[in-house]
Amino acid sequence: MLGDANFCSSREHFESVVDFLDGEEAFVLDHGSLEARLEVSSRELFRRLFQDHLDLRAQREARIEGVVDSAGTPRDSIEVGHHRALCTVFGEVRVRRFAYRQRGEENLHLVDASLNLPEEKHSHGLRRWSAIEASRGSYDEATAAIERGTGQKVGKRQVESLAERGASDVDAFYAERSVPECAPGDVLVLSVDGKGIVMRPEALRGATKKAADDASSKLKGRLSRGEKRGRKRMAEIGAVYDVTPVPRKPTDIMASRDDEQVKGPEANHKWLCASVLEDAAPVIGDVFDEAERRDPEHLRTWVALVDGNNHQIDCIKAQALKRKINVTIIIDLIHVLEYLWTATWCFFDEGDPRAEAWVRTRALAILDGGARNVAAGIRRRASSEGLMASDRKGADACARYLTNKAAYLDYPTALAGGWPIATGIIEGACRHIVKDRFDVTGARWSVDGAEAILKLRVVRSNGDFDDYWRFHLFREHERVHRSRYANNVIPRAA
Repeated sequence: MLGDANFCSSREHFESVVDFLDGEEAFVLDHGSLEARLEVSSRELFRRLFQDHLDLRAQREARIEGVVDSAGTPRDSIEVGHHRALCTVFGEVRVRRFAYRQRGEENLHLVDASLNLPEEKHSHGLRRWSAIEASRGSYDEATAAIERGTGQKVGKRQVESLAERGASDVDAFYAERSVPECAPGDVLVLSVDGKGIVMRPEALRGATKKAADDASSKLKGRLSRGEKRGRKRMAEIGAVYDVTPVPRKPTDIMASRDDEQVKGPEANHKWLCASVLEDAAPVIGDVFDEAERRDPEHLRTWVALVDGNNHQIDCIKAQALKRKINVTIIIDLIHVLEYLWTATWCFFDEGDPRAEAWVRTRALAILDGGARNVAAGIRRRASSEGLMASDRKGADACARYLTNKAAYLDYPTALAGGWPIATGIIEGACRHIVKDRFDVTGARWSVDGAEAILKLRVVRSNGDFDDYWRFHLFREHERVHRSRYANNVIPRAA
């Protein structure tokens, strides 16, 4: 039971709510009005309960002798009456506690450590709200959602700062988490891609910033034809996942309308990472780190799915060579089909039904290992039809792509091995990790702000947010409190 002298404020407020509900004013309200009134009252009740509990802790706080900081300096002076504010999801409270002092040194507060208080005024509860809502939508929407959910007004800049703080341990969390179990024979798939984010001018990488500075629009009110705004910084997205092999034939992939569709391999234990701070090489390194966690002895089949970006391919090769891993690089079939369709319109008019059959025939040939033969055939047709250079651009681009990328178009091996040959996982990640959040109209990002939101969206997409948050609070306690005491041990009363 609560002591008579304690929680008086909470009791007083509770009794006032009961009196209101028992009075005539409440009886003329509909359920919605009652609900709104009680929602506000409940927050105030829990704020007072919180405050009364903190006051009780202050009353019961015992002096502890022999407090020593991390530098070995003893705190022999103990001073009472020190306060600090804490803005919680219920409202603002004040924490009263002893200060363990030494002249010229920062005060230590053992109660702060026992409560795991943050360095800033806003509680971990509000930090959690900020991390979730800021990663879900715009900062304006986040501030509105926090006020709707908690009744607390948190400024836009505070939400941005809290979200950044909340994302600080994502990399450490993934470095320590357990390895998912996979079935024997499952293939280990790696995939990477990039997506641009509109940045503030000072946040652009050197080459992009120079291009933006050098660019001078011919028109004042809009961009001239062919001009581009040099305002995006590339965010790199990586994925690692397991698949159970599903062997297929070329006709299973390019099935006709009458053919029965064959379902391809499904991704299991999908893990995503993302960064706008780092470029492709470090992110691909992170992808390989995760893959090696799953297969440290390099006993499984490794497949890297890409869209044909040469820099990404070079980085994958460099990591594989460095780690002595055999990785088969496969270019996404969808990108190949896009090139085929571009070539098609050099030979057929828009809407010509023969175009689809032409693409399917050549796609089947590429799936059967004939990429170079298809490229040669496209060039021959363009020449035999006497197409002008301007009319055969699409055909030449397709033939050049198939020839240059032929080493990464070994679809016969991939289909026989039951591997995936499309980058749907990473394409989807680029869309929902980057585009759905960062393409907000008018948004301009700092590097730190964009990096934090990317990390939080990755954690949420991976389904790890609750586990991550527990880890984050543990690390906060270690960083903010335990690190200030000798041997990282917080003294306690005997």
